[in-house]
Amino acid sequence: MTTERPNKIECFREEYRFLSNFWPAEVRFEGIAYPTVEHAYQAAKTLDIKEREWFAALPRPGKAKIAAGKRPIRIDWPEVRVGIMTELVRKKFTRHADLAAKLLATGDAEIIEGNAWGDTFWGVCEGVGENNLGRVLMAIRAEIRAAE
Repeated sequence: MTTERPNKIECFREEYRFLSNFWPAEVRFEGIAYPTVEHAYQAAKTLDIKEREWFAALPRPGKAKIAAGKRPIRIDWPEVRVGIMTELVRKKFTRHADLAAKLLATGDAEIIEGNAWGDTFWGVCEGVGENNLGRVLMAIRAEIRAAE
């Protein structure tokens, strides 16, 4: 019996939940350990180390996302956010072999961060969006495959 791989992964649910930045997988960013990519990404919006440590200690990634929306963002954020996300997602999948294997198991499927909350920068909502997170995931998958 063979398992068919999908041509397209359109949301990060069920067997593809691990693609989410909310998935528990410790990453280190600039000397601080975070429980998820989401925690680290939201913390990176500030350059204040104490603030970043505070983000790292939050109990859930959703709390980090909400908290970041209520704080001032570093002035260079629009220019650095994709690079930071790429670095964090790379760390997630290169430091956790089980997650790397799952990412590779997606084959050549197009990965789309489909969402219902209106994020058209990182994902796609109602058919509209840049899907930058999906692009990052596919690039990291290609890097891991090339390194094997």
